[in-house]
Amino acid sequence: MQLHELQPKTKFKSRKRVGRGGKRGTYSGKGQKGQKSRAGHRIRPAERDFIQRLPKLRGFKFKSLKEKPVVLNLGFLTSKIKSGIINREALLAAGLISKSEKNVKIVGQKKGNEPIKAVEISGLKVSKKLKEEIEKSGGKVN
Repeated sequence: MQLHELQPKTKFKSRKRVGRGGKRGTYSGKGQKGQKSRAGHRIRPAERDFIQRLPKLRGFKFKSLKEKPVVLNLGFLTSKIKSGIINREALLAAGLISKSEKNVKIVGQKKGNEPIKAVEISGLKVSKKLKEEIEKSGGKVN
């Protein structure tokens, strides 16, 4: 078998075209007179037209009114910020947050990592467990 001998498994089936005489008979399934029986009939309500232009949104949507905090990992922060003080200015300087991000929360390291270093965190939210661990290691949380 060669490339020019290939044939499709099924024959191409043309779609049913109405209103062209032949076996369909007088009105060809279009009924009698009126706008709907004429060629090119398509009356579309403006409201439906507008709705169809909008993109589809699926599922339940509810955006919380609360602004979600930017969550940062302490292990990641200590590798990026070499000074022992972690605050909003230090995060901005390191490029970890943008000016528009108001809420920042620092969470603990992943399990199995090295012990937490003594750091000073000010003006940022910290998880309860992390706060205890920082104070235990000799750091400060304001």
